[in-house]
Amino acid sequence: MKPPLHLVLLRPEIPPNTGNVGRMCAVTGCVLHLVHPLGFKIDDAKLRRAGMDYWHELDVRHHDNWEAFLASPGRPERLWLFTTKTTRGLWDAEFQEGDGLVFGNEGSGTPEEIHAWFGPDREVKIPHFNDKTRSLNLSTACGIATYEALRQIKRAK
Repeated sequence: MKPPLHLVLLRPEIPPNTGNVGRMCAVTGCVLHLVHPLGFKIDDAKLRRAGMDYWHELDVRHHDNWEAFLASPGRPERLWLFTTKTTRGLWDAEFQEGDGLVFGNEGSGTPEEIHAWFGPDREVKIPHFNDKTRSLNLSTACGIATYEALRQIKRAK
């Protein structure tokens, strides 16, 4: 069965965030791609606790780096980078089944070379209603993006 979406975490650093995203992917049938290096061991107790008993239901794929992800079989053709460094809003993007939603890490976001790979037509920002805040928590951002994309996919069917 074709997954509705692929979530791609670039060098995630905080185990509970990755665990929460993994749990959401298991519940929604999405694939989780972890682009290394990770800031934790995959058997970290905090990761397991956040993912709880869902981890065995998860289609999780590991990639040594961004280039390895791009070269991997079965990777999504269309990719969207979620970033605070764009003006294109989440509600202006038109998601399709099988798209990949890419997120930078908690500490440093997305490297410039990956921003350059995407270009502005595939970068998306989750709206902020308070200009004094920097960004959302990674797992919160993934949840918002995933459910908006799933809403669009369901509506298109």
